[in-house]
Amino acid sequence: MAEQQTPRSLIVSFYGAYGRRTEGSVPVAELIRLLAAVGVDAPAVRSSVSRLKRRGLLVPERTGRGTAGYALSGEARRLLDDGDRRIYAAGPPASEEGWVLAVFSVPEAERSKRHVLRSQLARLGFGTAAPGVWIAPARLYEETRHTLERLGLDAYVDLFRGTHLGFAATADAVARWWDLDALAKLHLEFLHRHEPVLAAWEAREDTPAEAAYRDYLMALDSWRHLPYADPVLPAELLPGHWPGSRSAEVFGRLHARLRDAGAAFVELGAP
Repeated sequence: MAEQQTPRSLIVSFYGAYGRRTEGSVPVAELIRLLAAVGVDAPAVRSSVSRLKRRGLLVPERTGRGTAGYALSGEARRLLDDGDRRIYAAGPPASEEGWVLAVFSVPEAERSKRHVLRSQLARLGFGTAAPGVWIAPARLYEETRHTLERLGLDAYVDLFRGTHLGFAATADAVARWWDLDALAKLHLEFLHRHEPVLAAWEAREDTPAEAAYRDYLMALDSWRHLPYADPVLPAELLPGHWPGSRSAEVFGRLHARLRDAGAAFVELGAP
């Protein structure tokens, strides 16, 4: 979660929320204006854009007016589209849905790929069932398969679907596979920061565009990392008073109130 609220992360969040509404590029001057609204200065915007360009996520492209701008690459659009299914999910599954297991073996001569593989599985929401055996809810299978193929890691991994049959109760096993205390802390941090923002908005009748844009972008940037850290397990497998459902509700209400209102601020300077 350390990536959130950095200039680079905020730029990705901006493109995810608003930058896909047009097929064209976003002028550099507009990126600077729009990121200034959330406290990012021009040098930080330019530096972060350069890093995102080197990673192949942004591509330089002239706007319709001929000014310099940046558009999402095809890969970046696919990543954001995949992210939408998690970030804007309706809620946790109603009941246990089965599991997908990732069993991997990486030769010692290629041990650097072992670290990449572990990092990617963790980012996808997998927990550790045993050394070299990772587990996640079955619904993550397709995304896992596509991610491993895209990164050229599929040759080292076997994927299985399965049901937990024992010997421990599944809820007890889940508490070993994931660090639930750490996940709960992430949700509580989100709530501490953004629940008062929601309360303030729901106490007022107007929704000014710039304020809506600023608060929505900050909330989205905090929230979009959580559905990857947290695999969103069925309620019966989680401790009582799990804060994840409350944090999802807070983000959902902020999204409904602020996203479209904030678009008006984005469009003020559109070419």
